[in-house]
Amino acid sequence: MLKVKVINKGSQPLPEYATPQSAGMDLRANISESVTLNPLERRLIPTGLHIALPIGYEAQIRPRSGLALKHGITVLNSPGTIDADYRGELMTLLINLSQEPFVINPGERIAQMVVARHEQVDFVLVDELDDTERGAGGYGHTGRK
Repeated sequence: MLKVKVINKGSQPLPEYATPQSAGMDLRANISESVTLNPLERRLIPTGLHIALPIGYEAQIRPRSGLALKHGITVLNSPGTIDADYRGELMTLLINLSQEPFVINPGERIAQMVVARHEQVDFVLVDELDDTERGAGGYGHTGRK
């Protein structure tokens, strides 16, 4: 298992996996009092956490499916990316896409974090690309079947 250094400047417990095969860990709102997120309002919600990811890893901040389905609450820049060299507080950019205000309570699970490997690339400028069956087929090119 990958070891990641963490500083918890908040009052919430550290994120943990809910089940042995979970990909994401829930992040909690590190706020001292409830915050109301009005329809179409977006707000940064602090977690109190600071992490030091190893080089070659990123943390992705994603919506919680239950909040999205039941309340229209999602992560606006989904997935948000935390780079390995970032040492600031993990913040979650939430937006309320419903027509009702939503109250975020202290310690509430507001998003999930997935830690994943990534690669950096060097672009090589060429005059043409190899042919594929798909070619330049883009949005909707396979139909609705």
